[in-house]
Amino acid sequence: MSAGALPDTLVHRLRPAAGEPEGALVLLHGRGADENDLFGFLDLLDPERRLVGVTPGGPLFLPPGGRHWYVVPRVGFPDPDSFRQSYALLDEFLGALPGATGVPWERTVVGGFSQGAVMAYALGLGKGRPTPAGIVALSGFIPTVDGWEPDLDRPGPPVWIAHGRRDPVISVDFARDARRRLEEAGLPVTYHESDAGHQVDPRTVAGLPAWVASAVG
Repeated sequence: MSAGALPDTLVHRLRPAAGEPEGALVLLHGRGADENDLFGFLDLLDPERRLVGVTPGGPLFLPPGGRHWYVVPRVGFPDPDSFRQSYALLDEFLGALPGATGVPWERTVVGGFSQGAVMAYALGLGKGRPTPAGIVALSGFIPTVDGWEPDLDRPGPPVWIAHGRRDPVISVDFARDARRRLEEAGLPVTYHESDAGHQVDPRTVAGLPAWVASAVG
């Protein structure tokens, strides 16, 4: 694969770095959105464009519309079949990312919102997956799903968690549980709660650009 090319296994948008990339930032959208949804966040989290940015789109089209990463029979417990399908596609896509961008996985931050945060946890902590530079989980949870479990017996990666206490879609209890599990495993966690609902609260992500820069640095 030539430099700058990415596989077509997932639709995606690419934001090149301003110069030679010092790292990479992958952002995964939430339920019913698409690869355009978090593209603007790349400049927000990396305003100096030190990193190459990628926003893949989920492979599933489900009601009420938009792209999805998995079917939701119950919050916290993704449907195993659709989860495994998306996990395999993301594993292949992200596995090709270092060769396409010249940025090793250990200098790549993977993050997302809602379903995207779930998949960021899954790809960042999955058994057999390399350890990323960091994980950003906005309004998500560590999934409970047959055939997947987190590998927490590893050094790092640092994790940034932000969640709203008034979230009616994914309870803040999921974020608190993730924080507890990760800290008990010795992973460095930066944790933020706010009175927001199921959304990204600008106050909780104000320090995220510096965190991302530190993680890849």
